[in-house]
Amino acid sequence: MFAKVLIANRGEIAVRVIRACRELGIATVAVYSEVDRRSLHVRLADEAYGLGGQTAAESYLNTAAILDAVTASGADAVHPGYGFFSENPAFARALATRGAAFVGPPPEAMEVMGDKVSSRAAAIAAGVPVVPGTDGPVTSAAEIDAFGAAHGWPVAIKASYGGGGRGMKVVNGPDESAAALDSARREGQAYFGSPEVYVERYLDWPRHVEMQVFADSHGHAVWMGERDCSSQRRHQKLIEETPAPGLTPAMRTAMGDAAVAVTRACGYTNAGTVEFLTQDGEFYFLEMNTRLQVEHPLTELTCGIDLVAEQLRVASGAELSFTQDSLAPRGHAIECRVNAEDVAGGRFMPSPGTLTRFSRPGGFGVRIDAGYGEGDAVTQHYDNLIAKVLTWGTGREEARRRMLRVLREMAIEGVATNIDAHIRILEHPDFIENRHSTRWVEETLDFSDLRSARAGATATSAGEVARNVAVEVDGRRYDVRVWLPEGPGAARTGAAGAGAAPASPPTRARGGSAAAATSGPAGAGRVKAPMQGTIIEVLVAVGDTVAVGGALCVLEAMKMENEVAAERAGTVTEVHVSAGDNVGAGDMLFVIE
Repeated sequence: MFAKVLIANRGEIAVRVIRACRELGIATVAVYSEVDRRSLHVRLADEAYGLGGQTAAESYLNTAAILDAVTASGADAVHPGYGFFSENPAFARALATRGAAFVGPPPEAMEVMGDKVSSRAAAIAAGVPVVPGTDGPVTSAAEIDAFGAAHGWPVAIKASYGGGGRGMKVVNGPDESAAALDSARREGQAYFGSPEVYVERYLDWPRHVEMQVFADSHGHAVWMGERDCSSQRRHQKLIEETPAPGLTPAMRTAMGDAAVAVTRACGYTNAGTVEFLTQDGEFYFLEMNTRLQVEHPLTELTCGIDLVAEQLRVASGAELSFTQDSLAPRGHAIECRVNAEDVAGGRFMPSPGTLTRFSRPGGFGVRIDAGYGEGDAVTQHYDNLIAKVLTWGTGREEARRRMLRVLREMAIEGVATNIDAHIRILEHPDFIENRHSTRWVEETLDFSDLRSARAGATATSAGEVARNVAVEVDGRRYDVRVWLPEGPGAARTGAAGAGAAPASPPTRARGGSAAAATSGPAGAGRVKAPMQGTIIEVLVAVGDTVAVGGALCVLEAMKMENEVAAERAGTVTEVHVSAGDNVGAGDMLFVIE
């Protein structure tokens, strides 16, 4: 078994891995960005190393900085969690040069399954049915239009190295192809490091069912039951459950055997998930996620197996601790992803902020996995997942009622959350009677009457500034860099240390300057940022005429692209932002007369 594991991730999954390691007697190493330096995963780890930067590209996707932390800490293994480097074969190979094992599959398996195009080919070779799609990546809207004409609309554009709905865009017709292609390529580059995309048929009322698989280096491969992830919005999973309601034993076995066939076909080891779409009694291979899945605790609750501990054992060379025949899942489990989202009016806008209150309910059959505590900031730079709330019951209805009780007890303040949306889904007759699909949430449910639940909101910034301070340790002087509270009190605190630098005044991106916020003639249509985020693309210029609902710019927050639309028709007279600008909620973007 490993002696020390570095977790190349943050938030809930980093906390999850740290806890599993501690129970196994393994020392843990955290890494962190500047905005995460006081985060829960940093506080729980045995030691931690700063990566610098704020964005994912500057920190958790900074290969050199993470490799340096591996060397400095002496870690003999790295657990990548999910997202970031979890499906990056180049990173796994680079770890070998530092003498550290990658807790995951071989790079070769990741290369086959990480590229959605080659993974489809592998599934076909293994005799597993796939959704009709392009044989290779697409680079133009014309290729998308040709596929749509041949197979019918709508179609789905997907990032070749994507997952979790990131980099996926549904195109309803030729007039949407170009914009959707650009957006999918941007998200693929930003989140997975590659703009490559492909196209496949978009089924009209499918269910999303995935199989948990596990394989070791001794030739054993098993499937551990399925998870239904059909309650989705913007291709992001909201509610997951196991077992999948309505799935017959024969179909479950067939899907499990197909998942194992795909696993063996690419020489896979460790934990993985084979995803399928089901419709009209048929199933189709969708993709394989070559990592631990966000919703893995569902399988843990029903199978009684710690998947992270099993990952560590298998990565260290051990055989699987269970067999296909010994697996005996029992009961039903449901997971809700509680995100920092303002659901007011059904908009589901990202809602970064500081958690001023976080009350976690308990009780029989309840599990809550979170990467935050009270006082922690949920920033715009990363995914908006606050916590995964899970309930277990002897049957689906017991688990559903228990989840409703837990969600109503949970109290989160400082950011808005999607808890009310979860309650609406769980109480809807379609969900109760198992009539939903991956398109059901967006096409059937009405969230327009929901109100914001953002109580006790505070500034989204951690409110700290860096200062150089002289300290003495055992009589020797050291110049160290410390982070201290921003504002008048900070100046007094900083002055207490010899050599403390004077406080710097807070600054804002030029898109959020005071002048921009107050400019424009009286009565003009002032368009302000609905949330904190980064301007990805400006779609209008001074002098352009816009209609009500016309897109003005694309704003990215919490890894989601959002179009800012005009609420009145007129002529654009002022543009206060450019691509790359960081803006805060309420900052002036445009003026329309």
